[in-house]
Amino acid sequence: MTITFITGANKGLGYETARRLIAFGHTVIAGARDPERGEAAAAALGARFVRIDVTDDASVAAAAADVAAHEGVVDVLVNNAGVHGPHGDPGALTGADVLAVLDVNVVGVVRATAAFLPLLRRSQDPVIVNVSSGMGSIALTQDPSRPESSVVAPAYTASKAALTMLTTQYAKGLKGIRVNAADPGYTATDLNGHSGPQTVTEGTDAIVRLATEPPDAGTGRFVDRHGPVAWS
Repeated sequence: MTITFITGANKGLGYETARRLIAFGHTVIAGARDPERGEAAAAALGARFVRIDVTDDASVAAAAADVAAHEGVVDVLVNNAGVHGPHGDPGALTGADVLAVLDVNVVGVVRATAAFLPLLRRSQDPVIVNVSSGMGSIALTQDPSRPESSVVAPAYTASKAALTMLTTQYAKGLKGIRVNAADPGYTATDLNGHSGPQTVTEGTDAIVRLATEPPDAGTGRFVDRHGPVAWS
């Protein structure tokens, strides 16, 4: 039985990831900040809900303690919770704007990873999947043929570039744990006003693959549903 904890699991990519992993036989713990929405999502999925606000140290610690008391182990941690932040004119961007995005998209991953590491280390095949984005790829955002090149979202793109680099550092430093980053691609979710051409099922292909692949699949990778993503 594979125990999987997903942050931001009450909607969008997190919800669909939970649904698909449950279909794969995983026991999913659906993490979300809003108790009402989280409970409703977990009930619909057949998952267990645990409240977690990745911007709050105490909330993250309490979530890890809850899982330790109930499941006792985590095999897969999916760091999915994320926010978009301001887009458009970078001249209007403030330090507070950027800090708010980084606090969820990067520091939130650090908080969750640190809190759940003891539980992951109890697993025979521990896996961390960080949900990054091609929007954080220098290669893709500078390629005129790619949709990523037409968007100006300074805080979000910077946060996802940082998250991909953070993933590679965790992969080097956390021995015995596979740590990889997934690019969902341009997927219709609340984050983009449902403007993406991909379905949430297509958008979770890379996440689900990284969460279910064999132990020798490799670590420190950045992939989308088609394969490796160029990010430098």
